[in-house]
Amino acid sequence: MIKGVLLGFACYAAYACSDAFVKLLEGSLPAYEAVFFGAVLALAAIPFLKKPGDQWREIIVSRRPALWLLRALAGAVGNVSAVMAFTALPMAEAFALIFLLPIFVTILSVIFLNEHVGWRRWSAVIVGFIGVLVVLRPGFRHLGHGHVAAIVCGIAGALSIIALRMAGAHEKRITLYGAGVIGPMVAGAVLMLPAFVWPDAHQWFLLLGYGLLAAAGAVLLMFATQNAPANRIAPTQYSQMLWAIVFGYFLFHDTLDWPMLIGIALILGAGLFTFVREDKKTNWWRRTRVVGGAGSA
Repeated sequence: MIKGVLLGFACYAAYACSDAFVKLLEGSLPAYEAVFFGAVLALAAIPFLKKPGDQWREIIVSRRPALWLLRALAGAVGNVSAVMAFTALPMAEAFALIFLLPIFVTILSVIFLNEHVGWRRWSAVIVGFIGVLVVLRPGFRHLGHGHVAAIVCGIAGALSIIALRMAGAHEKRITLYGAGVIGPMVAGAVLMLPAFVWPDAHQWFLLLGYGLLAAAGAVLLMFATQNAPANRIAPTQYSQMLWAIVFGYFLFHDTLDWPMLIGIALILGAGLFTFVREDKKTNWWRRTRVVGGAGSA
């Protein structure tokens, strides 16, 4: 199991590096275009995820098409909003808001899955939103589209997980991954056309890092879940916050004040507590394949 957990840390290190590459673009390319090329490059993971009995058409042919489309749409929205968030915000601040994802999963599981949520997880939801208020401090600091994009990314990720919980036991890994890649690729292709900019050599280098590291993260995640239970792998995604702080300090010269650090700690604590409680109260981790997508969000 230790090997699987270490692979989980490696997976999310790759995802964090992928996010750093797209942030290094500094908005020099439209977000839709970055998402398109990132998704195309993320297709490189499919030969590794494809099992001998899988067919290539199963990338888009699903046993439950409606849930495939929901994951594809959520992937498109999540990837575009993630690029916008990382472009506009310090990495740690963007991750803090995106990491509201398990809080949103708790809320959506009540709405869509009729799941019973006890007072402990509702308390975690409240603590998570208090953390958001501490990070954002509305009225005391300027809030921009990057903050909205990060929260939208968290909601899109939560919708994708709800769809995964509903379809994961019935779908192949290649199909689940395909939805998370094809959705962003198609949406990016359509939306980038009015303002398409051909990347220069430096931008191509950053796009390659963004897409191929995301693909590497998906492959590492597959190997991780082959060596350890999914409920042991999932919490390793919070290691991305450490990478965000390191990259923010050394690459982007980001600064985090004490209130923001406190807010981040509240959000991360609430999210981790939610994972622990879900592991005790539900068994969906054991029934569902954990998959990556075109990006870390």
